[in-house]
Parts: sequence; structure tokens; C-alpha cells
Amino acid sequence: MRVMVLVKATPASETESMDPSWAAQMMAAMDRYNADLRAAGILVMAEGLKPSAHGQRVTIDGDSRTIVEGPFPDPETLVAGFWIWEVETMEEAMAWAMRCPNPMPTSSQIEVRPFY
Repeated sequence: MRVMVLVKATPASETESMDPSWAAQMMAAMDRYNADLRAAGILVMAEGLKPSAHGQRVTIDGDSRTIVEGPFPDPETLVAGFWIWEVETMEEAMAWAMRCPNPMPTSSQIEVRPFY
């Protein structure tokens, strides 16, 4: 089964205000984690996303379309990055998610969702 693993944004990730030495340590830990995912044969794709200030949304209301420029409110509802994994079960995905280094300098959330 294929799952998307969403790294939820935080105010720090949205403002790009992470301490550079912490960010370097986090990236090294993520590199090791991604290497483990590759070695296990489950990593399909992984990417970080720029803050929502660099993004846009399309609001759809019937036949009307409106472009909304970022940044967007409520950082905790936004996505800072993602993985796509090919796993046997949701339990396997959650076991890998539990091994993930904290991607943020504060508490953070990782959401795992299966594809249809």
C-alpha cells in the first residue's frame, strides 16, 4: 500500500526562523532517516516545501475561481514537507513514522494517510 506522510508546519517553519546550527543537525538526522527508508525499499519520494508565503491557492465557488496569495493563516494546518512510502500495512508505516527525527525545533506532528 502507498501512503503519504505529511510533516505539519509550525510558526517556525512558516517564518524560516530556525536556528542554523539546529537546522543543520536536523537535516543530518533526516538524511540518515531517509537513507534508512531507502535501504528498506519503502521510500518513493520525499520533499520539503517552502513556507506558504511562497504559495498560492485557488478558491472555487461554483463557476468562480479566485487566486489567493500566501502566506496562509494557522501554520499548524499547513504542510511543511512530505514522504510517499510503499509499505505492506498501516502498522508498518506507523512504525517508520515513530522512528522519524523531530523535523521542527518545537513539538511537531506527522500525519500518515493511505492513498485510495
